Amino acid sequence: MSYVTEAAFVSCPYCGESFETTVDCSVDFQQYIEDCQVCCSPITFTVQVDAEGDAVVRTQSEDEV
Repeated sequence: MSYVTEAAFVSCPYCGESFETTVDCSVDFQQYIEDCQVCCSPITFTVQVDAEGDAVVRTQSEDEV
């Protein structure tokens, strides 16, 4: 299996800080939890790969999910 990764800049829904993360673009849709690199709060990431192969990343707090 080959993995296609892409760097994405996201904002934490808790502290508002922006940081860079790497997403796997070899899967069309995925949802997972990763801690904020700044404040360590659990962020729900929703990643959807569009028709051009670019990842669209959405972040949500636990309250928003």
